[in-house]
Amino acid sequence: MGFEKDKASSSSHVLQIPREDTPLLSKNHQHLSSPSKTFANVFIAIVGAGVLGLPYTFKRTGWVMGALMLFTVAFLTYHCMMLLVYSRRKIESHLKISQISSFGDLGFAVCGPFGRFAVDAMIVLSQAGFCISYIIFIANTLAYCFNYSKTNPNPKIFGFPPKAVYIWSCFPFQLGLNSIPTLTLLAPLSIFADVVELGAMGVVMVKDVMIYVKSSHVLEAFGGFSVFFYGLGVAVYAFEGVGMVLPLEAETKDKAKFGKILGFSMALISLMYGAFGVLGYFAFGEDTKDIITTNLGQGLLSSLVQIGLCINLFFTFPLMMNPVYEVVERRFCEGRYCVWIRWIMVLLVTIVALFVPNFADFLSLVGSSVCIILGFVLPALFHLIVFKDELRWHSLACDGAIIVVAAVFSVYGTYSSLLEIFVGAKE
Repeated sequence: MGFEKDKASSSSHVLQIPREDTPLLSKNHQHLSSPSKTFANVFIAIVGAGVLGLPYTFKRTGWVMGALMLFTVAFLTYHCMMLLVYSRRKIESHLKISQISSFGDLGFAVCGPFGRFAVDAMIVLSQAGFCISYIIFIANTLAYCFNYSKTNPNPKIFGFPPKAVYIWSCFPFQLGLNSIPTLTLLAPLSIFADVVELGAMGVVMVKDVMIYVKSSHVLEAFGGFSVFFYGLGVAVYAFEGVGMVLPLEAETKDKAKFGKILGFSMALISLMYGAFGVLGYFAFGEDTKDIITTNLGQGLLSSLVQIGLCINLFFTFPLMMNPVYEVVERRFCEGRYCVWIRWIMVLLVTIVALFVPNFADFLSLVGSSVCIILGFVLPALFHLIVFKDELRWHSLACDGAIIVVAAVFSVYGTYSSLLEIFVGAKE
């Protein structure tokens, strides 16, 4: 195996330091999650803002190609999540420890400091990327609701673009929210955020059906190879939740059923995502925008839906940044709370959001780059190292294929997404 007992004994001390575990999960292992609660936790961990870019992605890739890609990514994501669970169980049974509570801990146990560094880097980049997309969504949506009109397609607020004004308006409030040392008080807001998002998705899907019945768009089934990597990036982003699977499995009461619960959750989420993407594209055809809610017009109901989603993402921002703070504070402040580091991270995320023009293009970039590495390459690599002496040739080939193919897709997908962003910015 790729680890030794003496190395694990040194890691067991390191594993006591707080990691990138979700702050919403209880640390009291006497109150473990029932199957229904585990399902709810998986649902909350995976469903996010990425779903709002799926109709536009289906427009680019074609609805059949987009749906097939979505279901394939869902299956592979589930498979790689379970690889992490199997690797953790193997290490804990071999070393007689139960302290691998996070993805970073597993990386350390398998590959030492380099493994932890690789996971930490990917988690920081992916979580920060999610928060950048939140800011872009909030700013673009508020600008659409309150400033844009057919008679004034290029509005200004005190001489500045509305997007920039709304981004900087959120900045001081986010400094305050992200200064809270513990997110226990914000935990109920996570439930509120998911309820708002599900309600908004329901409203959008109902309106999509009503519009589709009255319209007749020419729909494309397959968009061609040139947009394959674009769609792949968005699909991977939409299912990104691999960093949560080990804390979730650790909190599950009946661990033998965790795989079935996770599989059922992923199947249900993929069907919901597929329906949302297809209905959005069917309703608006080639007019589908990068943020589907802007296709609903500027009526009262659509404005309430869009503002509700903005509130959702505004309060989700500090929750999603928390793993970033835990990694950075552990590496630079010995795990101590540091408000200045948090403020600097919020500032960096805000500045990047100013220069990204398109919401869906940025989803594709984050999904193609860090999410593919975090969600596919590292789980397969860790599994291969842990089980290398026990796997049959077809299992070895499967892990190897996932590592190589995902790495190639990540490189080319990142290039393709950056090209889309820079071309869009010039236009």
